[in-house]
Amino acid sequence: MRSTAIGLVLVNDERPHVYQSNSHENMAVVQAWAKKIRERLTEEGHCPPIVVSSKTVTSVRVAQEVGEELARANVKQLIMCYNVWDFPYLVWPLVNSLGRDIPILSLSNNNGKYPGNVGLLATDGALRQAGRKTHRIVGELADPITVKKVLNWVRASQAVTTIKNEVYGLYGGHSMGMETGYFHMVPIQKALGCTAYQIDQLLVVKVMEGIAQREVEKGRRWFESLLGERLRYDGHMLTEKTLETQIRLYLAIKKLNEDYGLDFCGIKGQRELTELICLGDVAEMLLNDPYDWNGSKEPTVCATEADSNAAITMQLLKYISGGLPTLFMDVRLYHPELELWDLCNSGNHSSYYAAHSQAPEENFKSITFHPALEYYFKAGGASVEFDAAPGYLTMARFGIYDDKPYMVIMAAESVDLPQEQRKALGALTDPTWPHVYARLDGDFAQFLQYFPANHIQGVVGDRIESLVYACEIAGIKPIVLGKRGKEIMPPIWDLF
Repeated sequence: MRSTAIGLVLVNDERPHVYQSNSHENMAVVQAWAKKIRERLTEEGHCPPIVVSSKTVTSVRVAQEVGEELARANVKQLIMCYNVWDFPYLVWPLVNSLGRDIPILSLSNNNGKYPGNVGLLATDGALRQAGRKTHRIVGELADPITVKKVLNWVRASQAVTTIKNEVYGLYGGHSMGMETGYFHMVPIQKALGCTAYQIDQLLVVKVMEGIAQREVEKGRRWFESLLGERLRYDGHMLTEKTLETQIRLYLAIKKLNEDYGLDFCGIKGQRELTELICLGDVAEMLLNDPYDWNGSKEPTVCATEADSNAAITMQLLKYISGGLPTLFMDVRLYHPELELWDLCNSGNHSSYYAAHSQAPEENFKSITFHPALEYYFKAGGASVEFDAAPGYLTMARFGIYDDKPYMVIMAAESVDLPQEQRKALGALTDPTWPHVYARLDGDFAQFLQYFPANHIQGVVGDRIESLVYACEIAGIKPIVLGKRGKEIMPPIWDLF
């Protein structure tokens, strides 16, 4: 997974008799935080480069030297550790050596003997009064809550600084005129820095024609071995040929992403591909999955109907979660008597969500491939059907209001319903599509008031704090629904 380097540094006292006595202890604090962050991120699946400054900052020249040292290491976010009183003005030659827009976390102890808090407030206060957006965390390395907050900030800054120079592959344009999925270039570039490259679906079809048949057959046999009778060939909409066409689409998009250096993508599908070539569901699922018939792989975010704002949301969720697959769903139906949402669509639910497993054999136990609905998808292929496994999810959606970016965020729970109830609820929408039966934090009226589009995205786990950090770093307004929203304190720059 792509990532950017994290720098750690400590600004110290300028007086020689002071820094000569405390530098060893201060460097030990910085090294300890680096070790903890490295260990925890590795446990979660992916650890970016972590760069510790060679010394504490004790003068203007040392600040410049350390800043340039971190810049040469390509550091894109900075954790400034505070353990003692420091001379605040030294922060400027340090951070300006790294760039004016680098995310900064100010991290201090809460120790009476060594006034790290005093140093943090004085130095970070200097940054903020000049308009720098910074975050502050105070606590001890031994405190799990403090460590979690630091990790959440690191994942957030990683998401923002990684997506910043990425390119979104827009295959075909926004589908069916859905303008909430259009790539609104200026506000997106201002907030996140990424851009889009639009590729006509005609090129996708031409690349599909050159895909090796042996690789396509390998993919089809893999699905047949996993699904058995749950691969419901009907001799018309779902045949070996139409399934192989969907596999060709996956391989073609994968090749084009690699050839063009595209980091995430979306496939328009409707109407050209779905009426003339194939339904995109299998290809989109495979791109978002952490595996295919050749083994484990990194998920590639791919949005159904080339929904650009969905793809952006999913890419941020992927990075914030340490590389996990993400979900794309329609906001389909609310059951008020159950306080339950049915989030389903013909599209790219990663098969990972069937059992939350990295092993395809486990996930595919509860997956069925149905013939595509001819009414909508004349070219045929398979629709992927399963109900998402129970578990805690974070749901989100990037949106734009009057050219101003915002993100709606909420906690959610995918619930496990009795089979007969799931069957009855599925019949009210489409039983051949994937479903997430979810309880969202926040009532229907609040959701209806703030949610920006018909598509919603998600990832397993509690990522709300990280998403809020990421939004604040990028200049995106976070709107957190429900109980968690009441816990969010707006940053100082939102008050002006």
